[in-house]
This record gives sequence, C-alpha cells and structure tokens, in this order.
Amino acid sequence: MVSRKAFTLHFLKPIFEFESQLKQLQKIIASTKSITNLVAIKDEVNQLYKELDIIKKYLFNSLTPLQRLHLVRQSDRPTTLDYVNNIMDNSIELHGDRGGTNDSAIVSGIASLGKKTVVFIGHQRGKDTKENVLRNFGMASPGGYRKALRIMKHANKFNFPILTFIDTPGAWAGIKAEELGQGEAIAVNLREMFSFDVPIICTVIGEGGSGGALGIGVGDAVLMLEYAVYTVATPEACAAILWKDSKQSPIAAESLKITSSDLKLLGIIDHIVKEPIGGAQSDPTKAFAYLKNKLVLELSYLISKNPYDRKKTRYSKFRQIGKFYECNLPMF
Repeated sequence: MVSRKAFTLHFLKPIFEFESQLKQLQKIIASTKSITNLVAIKDEVNQLYKELDIIKKYLFNSLTPLQRLHLVRQSDRPTTLDYVNNIMDNSIELHGDRGGTNDSAIVSGIASLGKKTVVFIGHQRGKDTKENVLRNFGMASPGGYRKALRIMKHANKFNFPILTFIDTPGAWAGIKAEELGQGEAIAVNLREMFSFDVPIICTVIGEGGSGGALGIGVGDAVLMLEYAVYTVATPEACAAILWKDSKQSPIAAESLKITSSDLKLLGIIDHIVKEPIGGAQSDPTKAFAYLKNKLVLELSYLISKNPYDRKKTRYSKFRQIGKFYECNLPMF
C-alpha cells in the first residue's frame, strides 16, 4: 500500500489502520511462544489478510474520479525518471533547449528499451517540497516544451522511437511563461509531432492536465495507467469556472470523464495499463514491469508499420476525437 511517509488519503485510512493492527498482531504472535492454539491463530490472521486483499480490490475498483485524482497526486507515486531508470537501460539525460534555458519540469534523453534505442521525454514532479519547487511541480515552461521538441527532432533525424511520459497538472501559467510564448511552444509541438516519421508512444503515468499534457501527448499509441487521470482542466478549476465554487469539484470530476475507462470508451486513449492494487506507488516493481511489457509490445507493433501509414493513422486518430453525429428522428 501507500508509504506511511506519504499523506494518507481519508478513504484509505480504515484500510491502513486494519492492516497496521494485523501487523502488530503478527509481531505479538512471533514473539510469544506460549500461546495456545498458535497454529489456529496464525491461520485466522492469514484469512484476515486474504479478506483485506478482497476489500482493497473492491475499494480501488470503486474509486470516484476525484479519489483517483487524489491518489495519483501522492508524493510517493513513481515519476518519469523512476520509470526510465527501472524499465530502460543505459539512459542518458539531455538538457537545454539551445535557446538559453533548461526547464527541470521536463526531463529528456536517450536510452535503450530491450535492444532498441529510444528517446524519452516526460514531465518530472518532485518527491518533496524542495524538489517540487525546483521542478515547478511538473508544470513546464515554454523552454521545457522547446527542449522536448529539440530532442524529438533529434530522434526523428536518427530514427529513434519517441516515448513520452505525461504527469502534470498543466503548463506553467505564469506571466513570464506567456511572455516567452507558452501557447506558441505547445502549438508548435502539436504540429511537429504529427509530422515525425518515427513511432511515438505517449503514456499518462499520473495526472495529465490541459495543454501542458498535450504538448508531449500526440502519438501513434496513447497509453494510460489504470488509476491515472487525463483532463482538459482540473476538477477544482472546472468547478471554480462553472459554479464559482471549488467544492463542486466531485461533480466536475464526474462530468469531465477523466478516468482511464471513460477515456478508453471515448477513444481518447488506446490502451489501459494495469496497476497493482493501491496504485503504482503500492508496488513500484510490479508497475514498472506492467508498463515495460506493454511498451515493448506496442513499440514492436508500431515499428513493423510503414512510416507513411503510421503518420496517416496518427493524424486520423486525433481528428476523430470529439466527433459525433446528429440525426433527425421521425416524429410520431
């Protein structure tokens, strides 16, 4: 489950308390040899653990959209660099946009996945307040998106597949960002990502918010971790805009359709990547293995396709988003 060092979400507290009591009971049993019916007590404790696992499964399957958002905002959830360092080999981070800035909210570099050289780009959050301030809470500036574009052009030139990892509440919305051309930087990335010949796989690993997520979110395949969220605006911002009341965020979260299952149904994403019960932070090793297996399979498939067909499919996929049909039903 989630590390005790992280802030415990209110809907998880009963689970944690029960689990803690079971661990204490196990310690007592282990340290006391004179207990009668010791085997029966151990069997009963093991049965309680099995029932706890069932409760966890039901709980996490029934999380509301807003609860999922709170879950992926946990500080101990794996970040882009965690995935890169654990599923790829020989990774080298590259810095700078060659225009005078090096935004720490975007990390990028070259690595190998299996036997294939790839380029990775992703939003990077911090693990604590100090690191979050350094990385601006994963909210990239124009320089960050220009750094991403420089690395993607490099990948396209040398025929390296591009893997992006999305985890941001949105692009940096400061005045300085607007002065430096935030909207233009994101728009150029969108345009250029449609033109690249190499395979592109985008994965939403945590919170995918607004244009900040889309700036590295155009791909041949869009993956999304099971408990991740992907939205045009945070539920809090949506509620404040529509109802002038951030307390309406649960309603906004339901209406925005931000969960992986909703977005798969709508055709916004292509595949849902399984997470351990409790989220990627509950068992990072399993989370890394699940994503690596999916990336390897998807990359193998995309590499086998003709570049022209791949680009055509990529363009058509995004053109279909939001498309709907109207029909006039006969009146009786």
